Amino acid sequence: MAEPLDLPDRVRWPATFDPALLAADLERLSASGWIEHFLTERYEGTWDVIPLRGPRDADHPAMMIATTPGHKDFADTQALALCPYFQHVIGSFEAELRAVRLLRLTPGSFIKEHTDHEYTGDDGTIRFHVPVVTNPDVVFLLNGRRVVMDAGSAWVLRLIYPHSVANRGQTDRVHMLVDAVMTPRLEKMLRDAAYLPESTAVA
Repeated sequence: MAEPLDLPDRVRWPATFDPALLAADLERLSASGWIEHFLTERYEGTWDVIPLRGPRDADHPAMMIATTPGHKDFADTQALALCPYFQHVIGSFEAELRAVRLLRLTPGSFIKEHTDHEYTGDDGTIRFHVPVVTNPDVVFLLNGRRVVMDAGSAWVLRLIYPHSVANRGQTDRVHMLVDAVMTPRLEKMLRDAAYLPESTAVA
């Protein structure tokens, strides 16, 4: 985008998904399929990834979970083929997709405060966050204020601002991150969603 987006630091996307179906698809995936997040300096504990869509030519686990903004050639993974509801969720955004990943933060683990400078909306790309499973003791701080994201909700977060995550609960916290190309249609939907009550529509 040519100009920075004048939007709140958190926007609830106007759709919700079925938490039971999200959890069922997560159960379809092998427990051995998780790949350690390579930014080890950013977290303590266990923060790992299953790629659902990644660089087409990737042949190494670290490359399969890469999200370089300049990369444009992505393909669905075998993991996504096992998960029909995940496919539905991803398709509902009606966007030109880039990487799609599941990120898991296990109990007692935390992601240190940091900022991100890609997939911000300002750079021609956008990232959707969909909690797959979570618990009330997950604390996500953005700009010093907590963001409470229930399973099945969808969000766009302005992570150019300082943020951190701590899983203080007894169960895993798994989010689906959907990266896409920003379009005028998505930008309009984002602006409209920023100033409307949270949607209760089920996608």
